[in-house]
Amino acid sequence: MSTRLSRPGLRGREAELERLRTLVESVRDGEGGAMALLLGEPGIGKTVLLEETVAIARAQGFVVSQGRAEELHELAPLASLASGLLHGEPPLLSAKDFAHLAGHHDQRIWLVERLAQLIEERSAGTPTLIAIDDVQWTDPLSRFALNVMPARLLTSPVLWLLAGREDPDLRDDGPCLTTVPLRPLTDAALAELARDALGENVPERVTDLLDGSGGNPFLAAELLTGIAASGAVGPEPPRRLVLGVRGRLAALRPGTLDFLRIGSVLGRAFHLADAAALCGRPATGLIGELDEALAAGLLADDGERLVFRHDLLRQAVYADLAPSARRALHREAARRLVAVGRTPVDAVPHLLKSAEPGDHEAARLLGRAATDVLAVMPDLAADLALRALELLPPHEPMAFAAGEQAITALTRAGRYTRARETGDTLLARRPPLDAFARLQSVLGDTLWHLDDVHELTRRTTAGLAVVTDPAISARLTARQALAQSRGHDLATARATGERALAEAERAGDREARVVALWGLGEIALNAGECAAAVEHHTALSAFDAAFLPEEVVARVHMDDFALAGQLLGTAGDAPVRPAMLMWAQGSLNLARGRLDDAEADFVTAERLEADLRVPGNLVNIRVNRGRLALLRGDRAAAREHLDAIRAAMADRPNTGNHAAHQYLEAVLADADGRRAPAAEHLRSAQRDHPFLRWRILRTRCVEAVRIALRAGDRTLADDLTAQAAAHAARNPCVPTAQGIAAHTAGLVNADTALLEQAVRTLLTGPRPLHAAAASADLGRALLTTTGAAAAIPALTRAYEMFARAGAGFEADRVRTDLDRAVTRSGRRAAARPRPSQGWEALTASERKVARLIAAGHTNRSAAAALVVSPHTINTHLAAVFRKLSVTSRVQLTRLVLAEADPAG
Repeated sequence: MSTRLSRPGLRGREAELERLRTLVESVRDGEGGAMALLLGEPGIGKTVLLEETVAIARAQGFVVSQGRAEELHELAPLASLASGLLHGEPPLLSAKDFAHLAGHHDQRIWLVERLAQLIEERSAGTPTLIAIDDVQWTDPLSRFALNVMPARLLTSPVLWLLAGREDPDLRDDGPCLTTVPLRPLTDAALAELARDALGENVPERVTDLLDGSGGNPFLAAELLTGIAASGAVGPEPPRRLVLGVRGRLAALRPGTLDFLRIGSVLGRAFHLADAAALCGRPATGLIGELDEALAAGLLADDGERLVFRHDLLRQAVYADLAPSARRALHREAARRLVAVGRTPVDAVPHLLKSAEPGDHEAARLLGRAATDVLAVMPDLAADLALRALELLPPHEPMAFAAGEQAITALTRAGRYTRARETGDTLLARRPPLDAFARLQSVLGDTLWHLDDVHELTRRTTAGLAVVTDPAISARLTARQALAQSRGHDLATARATGERALAEAERAGDREARVVALWGLGEIALNAGECAAAVEHHTALSAFDAAFLPEEVVARVHMDDFALAGQLLGTAGDAPVRPAMLMWAQGSLNLARGRLDDAEADFVTAERLEADLRVPGNLVNIRVNRGRLALLRGDRAAAREHLDAIRAAMADRPNTGNHAAHQYLEAVLADADGRRAPAAEHLRSAQRDHPFLRWRILRTRCVEAVRIALRAGDRTLADDLTAQAAAHAARNPCVPTAQGIAAHTAGLVNADTALLEQAVRTLLTGPRPLHAAAASADLGRALLTTTGAAAAIPALTRAYEMFARAGAGFEADRVRTDLDRAVTRSGRRAAARPRPSQGWEALTASERKVARLIAAGHTNRSAAAALVVSPHTINTHLAAVFRKLSVTSRVQLTRLVLAEADPAG
């Protein structure tokens, strides 16, 4: 009779294994990235199936990265991914690679992008399998990476294989996801398992006992192993428990049982030294207990740590501990980890299972852990800080400091309502005056993000009335200036901001100085003073590189595109706030008339915000995407963007987005021929929130004037024209401001000379779309007043500039006027619309990317060749794959090589 299981755990899994084999082969054959998710209860066979798939992939030439998440390591940043990436044969990442990544773990987006780039480079010539078991326990940073990274690598031969007890709720924009649910084994599969273990003649009693396993392969195998070893059929098994484990535990010496129980508290894998410390004995004194546990098949030794052979075994041992004993042991484990120099994050899982109200030491450790993870995982930091706050008595000083930390973390995580509620609860306890002022200061950020400017003003005023700390006073004053930047009296706001900056410099407080400079920059932008905005934002980005995007945008308003582009090039390999940086890059590309690149930038910025789940700039991004859609004549896409804006405004009302929202409503209403509603939307932007009206409309004022004139609203048109003139007076060195002032005045007054002046001025500036629009209006005016011959040069220039930028709809409109003006027989053939699929559907930028990737470039090297961000390459490449209906770089290369028109 055989005592050895044949293919243990795979009986009854033939169909699932075949699905996984097919996935391995499709990735091997160059059909693009893929992901498989094995789901099921403990012991159902996920690990065995994962191991078999790993073996199949290795046999087919894959580089394999295999790791496992652990329950008590679920807070350590990137621990779950690192468990595999550093230990493959060969490792997917070198220790040097990982050390560099770990040095930037506070920049989630950069870290994931860089990790994706490294994996892309490693998998360029060899398919790669990344397998992670027990994903239900992945740490937050690894979970974030698993949600984001597969979409970055959808064109690379990478197969992701995840196994867990529950669906990790992965996003659906990555590789095709295959979910493999593992259900209980059938009676036939159990019978085969029994024959594997016991031979052909399986006693009927064994079959009855197997029914008690509920079809769970691990439980069935445990029973069969015991029968095979002893030759006897035991009593009725305990329901839904590990069969035979309790019997094995009862046979152990008391010291060994204590050792195992303490090990179960430390986790499935634990260090002998930690268990010895909790046992109160030297490690050498536990050799006998360790040998017995190994011999009983309960533990294994992986060379570094001791590991329970299956988590069900650990759970069975852990369940034998009384709840009070578990709590005490977890508390001792936390103290032990801190005492030997582990990070507070390592102690947190034990603290969460053991801390009780009034435990000041636990609250301090939770606070330290929250500080450690704030930059990389603000959501987790907020949860830890809130737990620390719950442990502390309501009125003691430490509670207010913990509350301040919780509000900061909640705000960083975008949980603004909860941050405000936490602050209000603390303020209701009547804290000491200094604590009151500090709380009002940190709540200032929350209220700014909630766009509750009135409350921000009230609370900063209340805090300033009692504050004694100069640094907190400077922070409150700076936030008061920010609030005033949204009002009518910008002179007062400027004075407040300058006072805050002086106070911050005297106090030497970094935070106050940052907020004061930021406030002064906002005030200058809202006043239309571009040079002052550049001055303040330059000082701010020099002081804090995170604000580089604000300086770029300010320089775009100044028409200083050359320096704006140089600044984007200095963002470095690990840019801070990458979503905002992409927004700035998109704004520059839109102003330059590079519509394809601008669209990719805005799509990428939105995706990066979605990755972080804090869509702070969504409305502005969608407004610009709506404008791009209309320039190309895609009114349906523009409506989709407007619907997204309406939903965002309903979900998170923000008066700061009102003017931008109303502008796009006006443009689409006008495009639909609804003239009066279009003008009313513009009046709303003008009337309801004047602090932002010019900031939103200053480069779009010509379009707004046209809408007003078509609606017959001369008063609105005159108001807009007066704004353009006032802005030009404030910015005499900005060609766009001067050209728009002449252009709007020329439209309102039907003055050809002013339109000619606008064209001359705008042609000296860097914005081709503005120059094209002025040339088009000039050509149409000349066609009416002077004649076709005079109109043709202006209309030709307008047509060529719009077409070169990719503004097909505007180019076609001008083409119609040009055709009327050209004195020759027949009409020119209408421009052929760009198809939605195939090579002709690709934009010029997408074709460049397709050719570079087909030539063997990685996303990173393609980005360097085109002098754009790797984020932008990824966005372009996703569009290329969609339009060409390909799923891998191999397929793309074949298509590009077969393309008959390589010049495009």
